[in-house]
Amino acid sequence: MQRAGRHGRQPPEGGPMENGVGQEPGTPEPPGPAAPRAPRARPRLVFHTQLAHGSPTGRIEGFTNVKELYAKIAEVFDISPTEILFCTLNTHKVDMQKLLGGQIGLEDFIFAHVRGETKEVEVTKTEDALGLTITDNGAGYAFIKRIKEGSIINRLQTVCVGDSIEAINDHTIVGCRHYEVARMLRELPRAQPFTLRLVQPKKAFDMIGQRTRTGKSPGEGRVASGKETLRLRTQGPAVLEEGPSPSEEEAARRVDDLLESYMGIRDSDLASTMVEAAKGSPSVAQLAQGLDSVLGEFAFPQEFVAEVWAAVCHPKGDKE
Repeated sequence: MQRAGRHGRQPPEGGPMENGVGQEPGTPEPPGPAAPRAPRARPRLVFHTQLAHGSPTGRIEGFTNVKELYAKIAEVFDISPTEILFCTLNTHKVDMQKLLGGQIGLEDFIFAHVRGETKEVEVTKTEDALGLTITDNGAGYAFIKRIKEGSIINRLQTVCVGDSIEAINDHTIVGCRHYEVARMLRELPRAQPFTLRLVQPKKAFDMIGQRTRTGKSPGEGRVASGKETLRLRTQGPAVLEEGPSPSEEEAARRVDDLLESYMGIRDSDLASTMVEAAKGSPSVAQLAQGLDSVLGEFAFPQEFVAEVWAAVCHPKGDKE
């Protein structure tokens, strides 16, 4: 009988089999191409949330834009999504520096501010500017983000930062973007009284006054910076991306200041979008063309576009 060679040995009974070839226990597998590594499962992104005026903690996931986020929060607390005026990150206070926009840090805690009392205020426009800065929640509500010291609105103690503007002279503006509301207010004639219908956010007993910028209390976290964030999009799925760098944050702050001075609005996400556009534009003319193609409804004046380009590409204080 011919002896079996090493590769012709029969496997011991009950020994392991692989692809029909017997292997003795402990025998290393013959070298071959490495098997493709199975794709790592994406972690579930779960966020914690509360109602700002007080509630148990809820958990939400599976949203891709602000409207879906509000719907998820509403479902947790058994309220209508239209009850939510805006959300803040890591503080239950009406802090306009902590507004939830198009990005949420993976460690951020979401507080939803819901409708409280409705009030009507009569205003007489004695100056061109009312002293209001408007923003919106991305879901149909425009609200007051800042009140200028010494302005017409500042003299009306019933109007507060965080109040949602529901109607101007009984004309509802629900569903309008912040820049549309700012334009309506600018176009109101001087010396003619008009009425604002406002909805203030529901307040807990420990809410601070809403006219001054909120200082950070010891127990409050801060919005994550430089870490992974969830970017919410109007169209398409939400995506994970790295947070902005300090220089990008500073550029966006400068552009946001320009938005306020030229248009009476503040919008950190719009400012970030404009920073990205300016960084990719070698000239003011190309930036104007790019902004007009994607943000034409804003009708940005040429001098504003020039200042945006300068603020991003040649900020004051830069060293050559």
